[in-house]
Amino acid sequence: MEAALDALYTTPPPAFVSRREELAARARTAGRAEDARRLRAARRPTLAAWAANLLLRSRPEEAAKLLELGRALREAYRTLDAAELKSLTARRRVVAALARQAADLADQAGHRLSDAVRQEVESTLTAVLADEEAAEHWSSGRLTTALTPPSAFPGAGIPVGEGKGASVGDERAARAGAESGAGRAAGAETEAAAERAARAEAEAERKARVRDELAERRRKRREKVERARQAAEEAVRGLDAARAEQAGADAARQDARDRREAAERRVTELERELRRAREELRRADEDRDRAEHRHRDAAHALDRAEREATGADRALRRLTSRR
Repeated sequence: MEAALDALYTTPPPAFVSRREELAARARTAGRAEDARRLRAARRPTLAAWAANLLLRSRPEEAAKLLELGRALREAYRTLDAAELKSLTARRRVVAALARQAADLADQAGHRLSDAVRQEVESTLTAVLADEEAAEHWSSGRLTTALTPPSAFPGAGIPVGEGKGASVGDERAARAGAESGAGRAAGAETEAAAERAARAEAEAERKARVRDELAERRRKRREKVERARQAAEEAVRGLDAARAEQAGADAARQDARDRREAAERRVTELERELRRAREELRRADEDRDRAEHRHRDAAHALDRAEREATGADRALRRLTSRR
């Protein structure tokens, strides 16, 4: 889950929402509802925040050095260790170098940073140097907006400056000036600038939230349209199948009707043949009966003729013997 979130926050902002939904869908499919909820709750980073996250993940050694430098600088300003301040202040130039690296990484990922966004990245890295909470936030690799450095290092009252490597003497002079009326005016101007930056950051976050919500609505609308399209295609396929089934049923019904009619015709023919056969049988029976009568009559006539012939023969013999 943590690796998924880390990967999500190094995803370019234009692809953040779709990647977030893809990861959340995978978690839901795997039955990890809580992970899906955490992923859906992830906020899309601004371009500057994304570049800062990308720098942390892509340049871990440089990031670790910046975090260590920030801890050392904050401690040196807290104790006003002049020697340590002199040693560390020159190293603050690393902020500009790292900001350039972040811009190069973003450019390689296909998103060129404008001058204003580069300034936001540098401001974020300056905040990492000056403020422990900002350092912890950046070290998570999940910034959603650029960070604004405090007006002064905590505990020292010394302005953070622009990260150009101001000398220890310059910073002491700045602290002295802060105690004067001119210093108070500079502090007020710094506070006003910080307030303007905060308002700009809030407005940027609001716009990012609106873009996220708009993208989410568009995604849901696309999903709804896709579901409707799939349902329509399925309905058309079902209609085609039903029509094919109906055509098949019609053909089967017509075939059955044709076979039944043929069978009826055959039955009619067979019935006629049966009637003819029965008629022939009846006539044959009559002919047989007549032939039987004729045969009996002929037998009787033959018997009579034989008796008559025998009688005649006897009579002839008697007459012949008398002569």
